[in-house]
Amino acid sequence: MANYQYMMSADDVAKELDCSKSYAYKLVKAMNKELAEQGYITMAGRIPRAYWAKKMFGYELAAN
Repeated sequence: MANYQYMMSADDVAKELDCSKSYAYKLVKAMNKELAEQGYITMAGRIPRAYWAKKMFGYELAAN
């Protein structure tokens, strides 16, 4: 099985955007709030990689 990480940490977000960790935590917190409002269970400091792709780049990741 491939080494695929389903969840992204705030550190991953910071690396992806080349921004500070504090800004990445703000983004993750805002996205988690949106997910919670939709009825999803969230984890502090982490977001689903598929949700990240949809929100930031406008596309959905294909399931392999």
